[in-house]
Amino acid sequence: MQVITENRVVPNLRFGEFENDWNNHLLDDIATFLKGKGISKSEIDDDGMTECIRYGELYVYYNELINEVKSKTNLKNIVLSKANDVIIPASGETQLDIATASCVLRSGIALGGDLNIIRTDNNGVFLSYYLNSKKKFEIARLSQGSSVVHLYASQLKTLKLNLPSLPEQQKIASFLSVVDEKIQQLTKKKDLLETYKKGVMQKIFSKELRFKDEFGNNYPDWEEKKLGEELEHKSIRNKSNQVDLVLSVSNKKGFISQQEQFDGHQVASKDVTNYKVVNKGEYAYNPSRINVGSIARLDDFEKGIVSPMYVIFRLKNNLNPIFFDALYNSHRFKYLIKIGCSGSVRDSLNFDEMEKFDIKLPCIEEQQKIANFLSSIDKKIDLVNTQIENTKAFKKGLLQQMFV
Repeated sequence: MQVITENRVVPNLRFGEFENDWNNHLLDDIATFLKGKGISKSEIDDDGMTECIRYGELYVYYNELINEVKSKTNLKNIVLSKANDVIIPASGETQLDIATASCVLRSGIALGGDLNIIRTDNNGVFLSYYLNSKKKFEIARLSQGSSVVHLYASQLKTLKLNLPSLPEQQKIASFLSVVDEKIQQLTKKKDLLETYKKGVMQKIFSKELRFKDEFGNNYPDWEEKKLGEELEHKSIRNKSNQVDLVLSVSNKKGFISQQEQFDGHQVASKDVTNYKVVNKGEYAYNPSRINVGSIARLDDFEKGIVSPMYVIFRLKNNLNPIFFDALYNSHRFKYLIKIGCSGSVRDSLNFDEMEKFDIKLPCIEEQQKIANFLSSIDKKIDLVNTQIENTKAFKKGLLQQMFV
């Protein structure tokens, strides 16, 4: 938002010590423009002498501030950063993707080809936040192209800006940097917890880590079984159209409604009477995508339907669902999937092949202990993830109100 009183333009949210107007400028008035020098993927060297940034990395690894740099190179004929440089991709796949600005906080970093370099005496961190929020759609509209989108310095020069004094720029930049630092700290905490969980799971399934009963006694040895002994195949069709919630299984999110997956669109057939019904607590997987982890337990919905291609099954009483969730994410299970798919023309895994898996299972009491332990880690991960999302929402609100 912005407040305009006569000829004054000021942001909706502002630090109390600042009262002066924000002044109009063209980006060309406050900056000089350079172009990076091409650095190919083959010229990246983990032991390289010079840190470098390639344009594709802006989309994946960096946000508004770049301090720690991912890549290195030994190239000699390069373009080096000056601290406070702002970089924007010169080419990309979409107009919105290309409107991505980052401030390089250190000098001497090699800047790759397809990077617009904006060198300014204004605060580069402030400018990056500003360009990524209030000016993102304007930058996107300046770009050209269809299959490959290009953004040139001549176009960026025409961008109209409203800028406060340098002290106010510094105050805004410092405040938003603290918010981003909090997001980074929480993200690292989440990564550490997820790494810890993976390590614990590996120890559990290698039986390096065992649990004891309430009296301190060891549980019985794990018993080898065919997985099919503990699973029940389900294939109930939606013949009377009693269920209309169409679901898919994502390897990242598990069960997800098709409307959410396809941005409000439903791609299911008009006639869904042949679709399979899946109830809460049951599992589904796409036989041709199980090799990328597309298997999940229905937890967020009471009932839904999935494409007829899916395999639906439920667990019998001797298999704890949380333990089984960990089992199908284990290295052993993924290896069995690979073996099971190897004989298939379409690299798929039918249920009768999964039933043949040789697995070792602890007794149901030890499974429960394992499930409780893993659930306690998951709760910590969920809590940190909620903190991350809340902080990101807080940042988004600030960006909407602190710039004009």
